[in-house]
Amino acid sequence: MDGLYALKPWYAARLGGVRAALVRRGVAPDAVTAAGVLAGGAAGAALGLVEPGPAAGLLVTLLLAARLACANLDGAIARESGRSTPWGAVLNELGDRAAELAALAGCLALAPAWLVASAALAATLPSWISLAGAAAGGPRPQGGPVGKTERCLLLAAVAFTGWAVPLLAVLAAGSLLTAAVRARRIRRAL
Repeated sequence: MDGLYALKPWYAARLGGVRAALVRRGVAPDAVTAAGVLAGGAAGAALGLVEPGPAAGLLVTLLLAARLACANLDGAIARESGRSTPWGAVLNELGDRAAELAALAGCLALAPAWLVASAALAATLPSWISLAGAAAGGPRPQGGPVGKTERCLLLAAVAFTGWAVPLLAVLAAGSLLTAAVRARRIRRAL
């Protein structure tokens, strides 16, 4: 039940040239993490400021694709350049959460604050459960059914359609299901 996360090796291969160029230029992995947060924030700004439709949908999709690319590249650059550090891993996780929350914040212009807050809280749970499992010596499950990539697709759908309320409800419920699936995997492994 990895969802779109199963495409990560394919996606990482597509980013290989960009990764190699960034390593050659000595770009810091933390700078790529920061770029991902900025892309998430820009996607949130577009959600909140651009009227839903094709233009908003395309803009948000491109910004969230950049956010996902940065999330894929920062760790790969750190490993490939020999710059992996424990603190870098912490910054990577904080950056992922900040980018997602910034993107979701754009929905405040389209949906009730309680729903946006609920979706944001639910969206963080799969990652926190995976990190807790890894901290306890277990696996760190990734993927869906509504993992990071699926949540980005749902936000792109909000930008295209303006249907923030039903899509945020799906995002929240799917994130809770994903958290439960990951917790079950971890419990079995431990």
